[in-house]
Amino acid sequence: MEKLDKIEIRDLQIFANHGVFEEETALGQKFLVSATLYASTRKAGETDNLIDTIHYGQICHVIREFLIRNTFQLIEAAAEQLAKHLLVETPRLEAVDLEIKKPWAPIGLPLEYVSVQISRGWHTAYISLGSNMGDKRMYLEDAVATLEGDRCCQVLQVTDWMETEPYGGVEQDNFLNGCMELRTIYSPKKLLETLQAIESQAGRERKIHWGPRTLDLDILLYDDVIIDTKELTVPHIDMHNREFVLAPMAQLAPWRRHPLFHKTMKELYEELKQNEKRTV
Repeated sequence: MEKLDKIEIRDLQIFANHGVFEEETALGQKFLVSATLYASTRKAGETDNLIDTIHYGQICHVIREFLIRNTFQLIEAAAEQLAKHLLVETPRLEAVDLEIKKPWAPIGLPLEYVSVQISRGWHTAYISLGSNMGDKRMYLEDAVATLEGDRCCQVLQVTDWMETEPYGGVEQDNFLNGCMELRTIYSPKKLLETLQAIESQAGRERKIHWGPRTLDLDILLYDDVIIDTKELTVPHIDMHNREFVLAPMAQLAPWRRHPLFHKTMKELYEELKQNEKRTV
């Protein structure tokens, strides 16, 4: 991936009403906002055309209007929501570093300022979808539509739906499976919570391990991040053994490499098929 360029905005002065104390929100005070905008400026550099880059003047006005229009007790919340707003509303913006400074914070001691710095950006995730109860296609397509309607997500591609046999030894109906490529500003934990909420809306009940379900949504990959917690394992711990995952992934992103095995989805799928032949 090409390294992203940076556009810097330093110490934009804004008078706004944020703070824990009543006088802060009532009277207001000065804040200083700095932003590093990550995007490719190559095309703008070649064309010398403003429409091919991020208009930093407009961004300054967007930051000002957002912080004046909204009121937060914490500058942590102001930074988080401002970053989300910029990422969702600004074409070509891939990531942003934000710093909000609060000069002369009322702590009863002399200090120049208190600040919060955060980094947020778009990420690429691959999600598996499956259903083997009721109107399977409807459950899968409704899940895709729900994510398409989420302003923090962009559905880039969805595979064909593939009918597959159940995995895990539990006798049940065949599944309808597929995978999607998703851009999101959600963290892995927040993305997991979002997918589980969609499952719950579809009536998913977790009674039997590997049992039947109206809807199953799993995070397969999230950038090249490796996560191993009680709640979430990424890459998905068993994806390399599952034809119903590797077949659609080989269709969707055959070139994508598994961050632990360092093999492409196509290579993993072909290996799985070869191993199946040897065991027959």
